[in-house]
Amino acid sequence: MLKYTLARILMMIPTLIGITLVSFTVMHLAPGDPTNYVLDMNPKASQTARARLREIYGLDKPLHVQYWNWLSSLARMDLGRSFAPDRRLVREKIAERLPVTLALNAFSLAIILVLSLPLGLAAAVRAGGLFDRMSTVGVFLFFAAPSFWLALLGMYLFGVTLGWLPISGLTSIDHARMTELQKLADLARHLAMPVLISSLGGLAGLSRYLRSNMLEIIRQDFLTTARAKGLPERTVIWKHALRNALIPVITILGLSVPGLVGGSVIMESIYGIPGLGQLFYAAVMSRDYPVVMGGLVMGAVLTLAGNLLADLGYAAADPRVRDAAFK
Repeated sequence: MLKYTLARILMMIPTLIGITLVSFTVMHLAPGDPTNYVLDMNPKASQTARARLREIYGLDKPLHVQYWNWLSSLARMDLGRSFAPDRRLVREKIAERLPVTLALNAFSLAIILVLSLPLGLAAAVRAGGLFDRMSTVGVFLFFAAPSFWLALLGMYLFGVTLGWLPISGLTSIDHARMTELQKLADLARHLAMPVLISSLGGLAGLSRYLRSNMLEIIRQDFLTTARAKGLPERTVIWKHALRNALIPVITILGLSVPGLVGGSVIMESIYGIPGLGQLFYAAVMSRDYPVVMGGLVMGAVLTLAGNLLADLGYAAADPRVRDAAFK
């Protein structure tokens, strides 16, 4: 298993370089310039000032030179400085926002796992029944509804109409004066709505996928043999059928990580959560290339890590996968 893990990690390096190359090229080919954000509001700014600013930012060099300089800095774990007036290090900005985004995505993924597995399993065991039909209608509604629309509906219902949950921010105004337990409860209230809304799409998709796999596995001959040997139905379903049905689900779960990270941009922007998604959106609007590339690198790393976890889970569930990798 260790050899398989190391091989997968080494394969991530050229993939990451390819992602950064394409992202860097496309971003610089887009219309606009970081100097426009700084100088357009200053009527006294001259072309000399614009050229000087481009020189300070390193934008006067050819594109391949800019990419090589950035890649060399990345190899030293240096993401550069932001083009914003504060000129802060990009890694400092990301370090401030990353825990919030990771927490938001981790809670969403936990809800997806905890709810989708029993929901999909129960729908498969009771295929064609009332529960299966009701759950099918419910999950397809959540899967089809846009996340930003559900977020706005949740804000109106739970925040404005009922007043149960706050509609923006990560903490309340008087958060600093609260006790530790009150701070934790306040944080949970602020995260409840964005976490729930961001998990609905993944919950619907994963539960349907598990149901489909379970229905296919249940019809297999080896389960008929297990029942013929006198095994309890609970053992047949949970020990034999579920494990085989989880093999493709593990892959889908790993591939859902990029969707959660990308979806956090929408959730953080709508709910005003100071996470990596909100920082990335603001950087794109201001053409802050170092911050945009830093966000893309973090997103690519999280995506590759999700794929790696899916590969490892797949190999753990089915040893034939890791054995075939070295043939």
